[in-house]
Amino acid sequence: MGRGKIVIRRIDNSTSRQVTFSKRRNGLLKKAKELAILCDAEVGVIVFSSTGKLYDFANTSMKAVIDRFNQTKEDQHPHLGSSTSEVKFWQREAAMLRQQLQNLQENHRQMMGEELSSLTVKELQGLESQIEISLQGVRMKKDQLLMNEIQELNRKGSLIHQENVELYKKAYETRYGNTTNRNSALQNGLGIGEDLQVPVNLRLNQPEQ
Repeated sequence: MGRGKIVIRRIDNSTSRQVTFSKRRNGLLKKAKELAILCDAEVGVIVFSSTGKLYDFANTSMKAVIDRFNQTKEDQHPHLGSSTSEVKFWQREAAMLRQQLQNLQENHRQMMGEELSSLTVKELQGLESQIEISLQGVRMKKDQLLMNEIQELNRKGSLIHQENVELYKKAYETRYGNTTNRNSALQNGLGIGEDLQVPVNLRLNQPEQ
């Protein structure tokens, strides 16, 4: 006669349950070993008994199998990644940003001449060099802006000077009629714009160091 089908449910008798566990556990571990050898598979089996005793099998390393399982699971389901790892990652990011902010605030206070008591002579020299470089950049930018303003003023001054010359000519042509009378009036000291032909030029003088 054939063997009767076993109903898959919890075995109530503790002795029978322990015997069944031992047999099937050995069979499971044996099948896992055979699967690893026959199919060149990486296999890991972990079994805990009802009393909490551990039984495991791994054809390579149990840690390597678990790490590979976790990595494959994250790759296949990135949205189901470890929440603990994500929390730790953002905690490290926040700590790094706080440290950067603290360093920037400390550097700013030192650039303003504050909290210098903890600095060595070499550090103070380095800070002084940084400030000198910054001042040089500020001066160059200021000089460039002043030069641009002076050039613009010179341009406007030249335009105004040219307009004055034209107005001067028109005024004397209207008053004296022709070029001969105008030149005669200028020679007799009747003109009021002897220096109109000389435009005003501005330039930037560097202060003495």
